[in-house]
Amino acid sequence: MTTTTAKRPRTYDEAQEEPDYVHAVAGVRALLRLMGEDPHRPGLVNTPERVVRAYLEMAAQPGDPEHDLGVVFSDVRHPGTPVTVGPIPFVSLCEHHLLPFTGTAWVSYVPNVGRVVGLSKLPRTVAHYAARPQVQERLTAQIADALVQYVQPAGVGVLIQGVHTCMRLRGAKAGGQMRTYDVRGVMKSDPALRAEFLAATTP
Repeated sequence: MTTTTAKRPRTYDEAQEEPDYVHAVAGVRALLRLMGEDPHRPGLVNTPERVVRAYLEMAAQPGDPEHDLGVVFSDVRHPGTPVTVGPIPFVSLCEHHLLPFTGTAWVSYVPNVGRVVGLSKLPRTVAHYAARPQVQERLTAQIADALVQYVQPAGVGVLIQGVHTCMRLRGAKAGGQMRTYDVRGVMKSDPALRAEFLAATTP
């Protein structure tokens, strides 16, 4: 079986220096022709480059969870109750159709002694894992994994509510929202903490 090693995301300027950039732009032109369009008409002449730039921006993977979550405030005295941030808006790409899905995330953790992170680091972590071809189930788990690995809390809860254009614009053409959550540690073992987290994330 052949395996491929993923490269880090390219910025638009970096991508223009690579052979794949030419192929990507040509591919968008070909797609426009398949849609019955003339890719050289005034309204579409620059569309292929814009599409490539847009996808590279949406897959930029900002931030670095190891750095962002690795900086803890050891002098903060915390009572051992959950710290919850949300709703955190995000935009991601369905990896099956490369159509956007958008929504909100709630991230909660129960700090261990001397391991409190800056609140802005939680939205940064959501943005990092959202900005790539993704599925919502994996996105939820990856955020929880990052908190467990780098913050080492007593418990973690992550809940995501998303709207998927791949379902609304094609296929079933149905509305509705998708809700996924992942709980770890005391957030999983303690029914009261789990219920408190889920209640806090209910609109």
